[in-house]
Amino acid sequence: MDEIVQQAMRKWPDVPHCFGWLRLDARGAWRMRDERAQQLELAGEPIRHPALLAFIARNYGHDEQGRWYFQNGPQRVYVDIEWMPRILRTQPAANGATTLQLHTGEAFGAAEAAWMDEQGRLYLRAGDHLAGVDDRDLAQLLPALQAAPVAGTGSEEEALLRWLEGDDSISVQFCPGPQALPLQRVGAADIAQRFGFVARPRQA
Repeated sequence: MDEIVQQAMRKWPDVPHCFGWLRLDARGAWRMRDERAQQLELAGEPIRHPALLAFIARNYGHDEQGRWYFQNGPQRVYVDIEWMPRILRTQPAANGATTLQLHTGEAFGAAEAAWMDEQGRLYLRAGDHLAGVDDRDLAQLLPALQAAPVAGTGSEEEALLRWLEGDDSISVQFCPGPQALPLQRVGAADIAQRFGFVARPRQA
């Protein structure tokens, strides 16, 4: 968190929190939502100013209740989460490999756990970072998914599709490197509860 933000918090500790005005979409874009956007349940206008985007990224965090916010000086601006609080994107490395980076610009590190929901969306955890993979980048990681076909499943691709449909006789692993991680199931409707965040924070 920026030092100037910490100073403002100490100087004005009782500024009311803000709800509903900032949204993180499923591809990691920040969107500003005015009163009309909130009333009509619109996504809001994307924020494009580089300095503001960097400021939000540096001062983005969560409280003990799992509500994510942007600390804007003394004011805490709570964020509506369209999908996940952190979004992962792929980045080409100098050696030709693919690295992962959070939408805030932070390096993700080596994945330690992997999940996929019934919609085919991929979730990864590395240390304290838990994030969903941007759907535009998912194709870069699909080769790391290895399904072990069993009798009657045909190709590896067909085996993966059957796993997505709930066939527990098929084993799928996520192998981005030398370590193979078992691919776990998660329900799309249950991700906020499963991963411990509040998708739509509102003032009590």
